[in-house]
Amino acid sequence: MAKVYGIISAKGGTGKTTSAINLAAALNKLGEDVMIVDANFSTPNIGLHLGSAIVPVTLNHVLEGKADARGAIYEHESGLKVLLSSISSTARPRFEKLQETTKKLKKLSDYIILDSSAGLGKETEVVIKTADELILVTQPEMPSITDALKTIKLAEQLGKEVKGFIVTRHRGRRSEMSIPNIREMLELPLLGIVPEDRKMQKSLRLKNPIVYTHPRSKSSRAYQKIAQKLLE
Repeated sequence: MAKVYGIISAKGGTGKTTSAINLAAALNKLGEDVMIVDANFSTPNIGLHLGSAIVPVTLNHVLEGKADARGAIYEHESGLKVLLSSISSTARPRFEKLQETTKKLKKLSDYIILDSSAGLGKETEVVIKTADELILVTQPEMPSITDALKTIKLAEQLGKEVKGFIVTRHRGRRSEMSIPNIREMLELPLLGIVPEDRKMQKSLRLKNPIVYTHPRSKSSRAYQKIAQKLLE
């Protein structure tokens, strides 16, 4: 049975989309059949990250009943399956149909990664309801942790538990919150720590996950360890 992970973060700029892409890529690199779905309908960015921002058939078409899900899936050169939302459409998509669509997608991949919108709006709620397990992305700073607590509370209100959290852009500076303090505040399992990595910017310019472009980099190894932990 396929498993659906929802990647969530109330605060923008935490590295949520980067984490979603690289977790999907890391699972794919481990030999798993993986699909990443851009469920961030307001500001979809996965296509920009992967060099395929504009495609003829998108998730928007699928949700509107104008296309079949199979026809909207594109394959990355690595074998990773990608389902993008439209970056040009200004119409409000029927994102409440995401749950129904995801049930169909489960027949096409073993693992599905949903990249949600930042914030705690209706789009995020739909991803939380759709996912089998939730992964929270945050940074080691108080505003980000405060927003993370709000995200956990929303998930609980919707009857979903968060599997664990990922700390991104970790520099190890005194100005940052310590990992023990973050764990104490969030009361969730720590899935991994992704360090600040200059090679991440290089991978973004190459429009490819760092797991592929710089497999030996610190952040790449971190995402690969997280992927292994998910499989375990």
